[in-house]
Amino acid sequence: MDIMTGTEIRNQTSVQEFILLGFPGTWYFRMALAVLFSAMYVLTILGNVSIIALVRTHPRLHTPMYLFLCNLSFLEIWYTTACVPKAIGVMLGTSQIISFTVCLLQLYFLLSMGSTECFLLAIMAYDRYLAICHPLRYNSLMNRTFSAQLALASWLCGFLAISVLMSLISRLPFCGPNVINHFICDIDSWIALSCADMRLVELATFIDSFIIVMVSCAITVVSYIFIISTILRIRAAQRWQKAFSTCSAHLTVVTIWYGSAIFLFLIPSAQNSLDLNKIVNIFNTIVTPLLNPFIYTLRNKEVKEVLGKTVSGLLSGFRKKEISSK
Repeated sequence: MDIMTGTEIRNQTSVQEFILLGFPGTWYFRMALAVLFSAMYVLTILGNVSIIALVRTHPRLHTPMYLFLCNLSFLEIWYTTACVPKAIGVMLGTSQIISFTVCLLQLYFLLSMGSTECFLLAIMAYDRYLAICHPLRYNSLMNRTFSAQLALASWLCGFLAISVLMSLISRLPFCGPNVINHFICDIDSWIALSCADMRLVELATFIDSFIIVMVSCAITVVSYIFIISTILRIRAAQRWQKAFSTCSAHLTVVTIWYGSAIFLFLIPSAQNSLDLNKIVNIFNTIVTPLLNPFIYTLRNKEVKEVLGKTVSGLLSGFRKKEISSK
């Protein structure tokens, strides 16, 4: 197999713009999707911003667990922003064209933030393991400095882990056609258009995805094995429920996230499965960022209590203003 130099590849790359196909269907169907995506995007931003605001304004939530939750919410805001506004433009038919550079950047940010989420979820599982299996030593093992270092490490590892893969993808030549069968620059849909030998890129994608998903998933699974074994040894029902409630929200998010991530990146995909990939991508890029704040709010007793007090305080403040204005 001949190896092309960077100059030769650039000379072969005649395609500088791509057309995002989005979802097939009638105009009314695409308009309905655009409205749905817009509503979900607004709710995602409001929900995740609310989680960050709650944690920052209430000292009771200034713990490592909620530091990681803030990082996750901040990540979800940018993760969904990287794809949903463009996807809405594709549905409306006003922004279907995307340049090579912008497509590459979108792909890089989506993969990097997806990798960061894998590491964050693994760290959150490890944090719950320490809290439940080593409660007396938790404050010394998971102090503020160490938790901040873990959060920073998850961001650095997430972006660095994708750098080598993106270096390979950025060198791919595109000679035409230029229609991407997706609503975002998905890696499978995009590289399917390249006119180069894809075996090296596909192998690098699989290895990168396997290491990121499997390593983070292994940390999560092992942590929960110890957590569940510890919970089962707890005799007091009240303590058992409290231990389980701190993990149920995280476990729900982990199940949704890894289920779709394993399907997208570890199960070999072919051109005829790209339509199915689009549906699964909706869960990763739109549904999961929307569900996260609601899952952590509805299934976390501590957050519900703080949220309830905040809402009550706001309502009482409004009543006082109305009374004083009268």
